[in-house]
Amino acid sequence: MKKWRFITVALILLVALSACSKIKQDTPEDRLTEYIDLWSKSEFEKMYDGYVGDASKQAFGKEEYVDRTKKFYDDLKIKDVKVTFTKPTEEKKYKPEEQAEFPVQIKMETIAGPIEFKKNVALTYEEREEEENSWYVEWDPSFILPDLTMQDKVGISVIPSKRGEIYDRNELPLAINGNGYEIGVVPELFDETADAERLGEILGVSSDYINKQLNQKWVEPDRFVPLKKIALTQNEITETVFEISGVTSREVNMREYPSGQSLAHLVGYIGRVNAEELEKYEDKGYVESDFIGKRGLEQLLEEQLRGKDGIQIYIEKVDHKSEKITIAEKPAQDGESIALTIDAAFQKKTFESMKGEPGTAAVIDPKTGETLVLTSSPAFDPNEFMIGVSSSRYAELTEDPNQPLLNRFAASYAPGSSIKPITSVIGLEVGTLKPKNGHNIEGKTWQKNKSWGDFVVTRLYSAPNPIDLQKGLVYSDNIYFAMEALAMGSESLTKGLTQFGFGEAIPYSYPLTASQISNDGKISSEGQLVDTSFGQGEMLMNIVHLASSYAPIVNEGTMIKPVLFKEDPTGEVWKEGLVSSENAKILQTDLRKVITDGPAKSANIPSIKISGKTGTAELKSDKDKRGKENGFFVAYPTENPSYIIAMMIEGVEDKGGSGHVAEKVAEVMKK
Repeated sequence: MKKWRFITVALILLVALSACSKIKQDTPEDRLTEYIDLWSKSEFEKMYDGYVGDASKQAFGKEEYVDRTKKFYDDLKIKDVKVTFTKPTEEKKYKPEEQAEFPVQIKMETIAGPIEFKKNVALTYEEREEEENSWYVEWDPSFILPDLTMQDKVGISVIPSKRGEIYDRNELPLAINGNGYEIGVVPELFDETADAERLGEILGVSSDYINKQLNQKWVEPDRFVPLKKIALTQNEITETVFEISGVTSREVNMREYPSGQSLAHLVGYIGRVNAEELEKYEDKGYVESDFIGKRGLEQLLEEQLRGKDGIQIYIEKVDHKSEKITIAEKPAQDGESIALTIDAAFQKKTFESMKGEPGTAAVIDPKTGETLVLTSSPAFDPNEFMIGVSSSRYAELTEDPNQPLLNRFAASYAPGSSIKPITSVIGLEVGTLKPKNGHNIEGKTWQKNKSWGDFVVTRLYSAPNPIDLQKGLVYSDNIYFAMEALAMGSESLTKGLTQFGFGEAIPYSYPLTASQISNDGKISSEGQLVDTSFGQGEMLMNIVHLASSYAPIVNEGTMIKPVLFKEDPTGEVWKEGLVSSENAKILQTDLRKVITDGPAKSANIPSIKISGKTGTAELKSDKDKRGKENGFFVAYPTENPSYIIAMMIEGVEDKGGSGHVAEKVAEVMKK
């Protein structure tokens, strides 16, 4: 009997042990810790298979749990997930029929910035036939994002940023986020057969394009059909387009360039980003609908001007009349606005004085270095380019012999006789040029000796002898300057020009071609020496540098670094000690005489006293043929030299030479 009792007890113990083997001894705290570890590693399948309770599986299923969670993590770029859970200090023993609940804190980084929320996680004890009996998480979608339900929609919206604007020194707008027009038609009022071709000609689109727009599926008889955006400055379109019945417009936001052509080459324009740019700047976050700087400062300052769009993640609650709850938001960062030293009114006046003739002009404050004017003529309408020009219009501009798309102020040109005051400074400072000493010069051609072969120096005017510095400048006598250049020698002239900034990068915020003495920076012959002394040969000079180089004459021998941006420091020395006050006074007197007594009398106007120097550079491919001439005039107000203006006009050979340019500059300077 005792034997059977022993066997029965043993069997009971074996069954009990067998039952106990299905009981997982982990506490709910342990199970939650394991779950959180998998959560931080985004191992959703393991979380679902081994830790999610049966009720949650039945309610949501694996697709909702795993696939939807993965999609959210991908779409919202969720990373760096950190889930923290602090175990209670006093461990509680939960009975299987009890529910365990613990607070956790979830932090994650998303495309719209950090998301942080708290959640109470409940665990229930489940007995499973084929799995271990243990504690399982009661899951719902609010584990993914705060307060998310199965029916809710999660959305991403872009918060547009504003592009920075460009202003002149007086806060006048040069490039702003303004308005324009969108031209379109109301179909029931528009006679497509009779007027489509005429409308297309005005807008620069084909009649086929208009017909295609009108035949879109959404078009209704009384509904506005957009055709083309135009700028507020495109008066030639607005003056005629509304004469056509059924044509109307609506105001739209667009980049606006109020100064139009006068600042086109400097300010530039923006345009829709193209495939090549998307590839080039793939790490900058551009998309096909973005605009990007295409030219000028809009291109040069793209990184400063371009804003950074913000982004918002929201939950659209279906059970609350589509209420949208923002759960993360990265605010938009508007681009930086830029102020220039340019005076827009002065710029416009200068540009208009050039009357579309090819050329360039710069105006510099000799004391501060501020650029008041920097223009290139002819130009284009940046508003037109910003909207987009047709291929036929672009071809028209590129084939124009005056090259309106060429930025001339960034280039360099042979300065001709406008360099003579600088040559004079160098000669005076080295002591070889004695201002009162004159040369007896006969005739209009001269050569040092027969060793020059057929090379001769010519002059335009024959002034009464002797020819001293003042007469040399007033009559722009090439022979006088050739003689003085030979006296000072190649070394002195080269050194002097180098001291004036030739052969080095111009310290400027906008890329400009450096001025050069020659192609190799040297003067290798007497012929090249004399040519260089009056701005011919291989000498080239940028217009900003040319204006700046006259500053030492009126600014105590100092040439100031030219400045374009208002925030940049002014009055910084570029070169100093270039001319003594005594020699500067000599040149000041002589440059006034150039206007009163010389061939630049067109600048001798009653409203303002002007001092300056003309220059003509002849461009010849054949020495026996007459070449094209570029005319220069560099000038400043005699009594108050608050600015120096340098202007170059191409093709002045049949317009009165450099006197033609002097007349234009006088028109700009007159009060």
